[in-house]
Amino acid sequence: MVCPEWNPVNKDEYRGIWVYVEHINGKISEGSLQLIGKARELATKIGVDVTGIVVGGDVKKIINEPIYYGADRVIYVEDDRLATYMPHLYAASVVELANKYKPEIILFAATKRGRELAPYVANTLRSGITADCTALDVDPKTRDLDQVRPTYGGSILAHIRTPSRRPQLASVRPNVFPTPPRDESRKGEVIQEKLSKLPEPRGRFLGSKPIAEEDESGLPPVEKSDIVVVAGKGVNGVEGVKLLTELARLLGGTIGGTKKVTDAGWLPTSRQIGQTGRTVRPGLYIGMGVSGAIQHVFGINESKIIVAVNSDPNAPIFNYVDYGVVGDYKQVTEALLELLRERRKAQQ
Repeated sequence: MVCPEWNPVNKDEYRGIWVYVEHINGKISEGSLQLIGKARELATKIGVDVTGIVVGGDVKKIINEPIYYGADRVIYVEDDRLATYMPHLYAASVVELANKYKPEIILFAATKRGRELAPYVANTLRSGITADCTALDVDPKTRDLDQVRPTYGGSILAHIRTPSRRPQLASVRPNVFPTPPRDESRKGEVIQEKLSKLPEPRGRFLGSKPIAEEDESGLPPVEKSDIVVVAGKGVNGVEGVKLLTELARLLGGTIGGTKKVTDAGWLPTSRQIGQTGRTVRPGLYIGMGVSGAIQHVFGINESKIIVAVNSDPNAPIFNYVDYGVVGDYKQVTEALLELLRERRKAQQ
């Protein structure tokens, strides 16, 4: 059924896949670059181009980057009124471009800004949106975007389509897709657009300050490391986390935790992995005392190798591992630390 409050659309008028390119302080978000790679894959299936959309006050220095990562063209708006991010102004810019060029799909990274901006755009365009997707596909016959996201606490995956509206909008969690390689030899079209109008600002920007969380580990963010050691509730406290942090350091990786660990204050929330935290895709994931709740597994299932240590042989985490050890995490960790220290001494 079609909503009687929305004007019908001719789907044949809409072609192409857009990726909204989020940038902060002159740097494009990793999630946007990952989406360009996925958009390239989808575009090949339906024979269309990939376009990066860049909006801001000073964007000329980054407008070629989407092309280097796989886009066919970039459409950008450079306007002093957009120097400060305000969702309704940025949304109005994207909407004006969409109404002119009529893309059939617009993708956003599900960052804090992306989760805020995408609904503004969808509402104004009178189109559907699926938030926090973990997979995407497209039907070559209907050109409908298959938007996949977890629901019911992550216990099932919902496949959502928007068969009667265009464009189709979705936001996608960062790190569920790999970042494509950067290739400066790629060429593409760059189009500058001028906005016909913008709504009046609804606020006044006074300043910003980064939120600093206490993190004494000195290790990389969980989404930036190829080796992630994860503490579960079974490590029983801060001392257990310290032990695992040392293991992560000797392995050249980083430390993360489940929601119960960050809720308990044993690690900062920036190191939470799972459905309500970060999604990771390391080469090696090591879970210590992790039970394996589906909400946590949701954030690790793109890991190449999953190793888990748990004293409970029936722990759900063992259903997802490549290698599982039934045993006391502390004994296993101390044995690994001893082995790594001996190897390090031998190499010196």
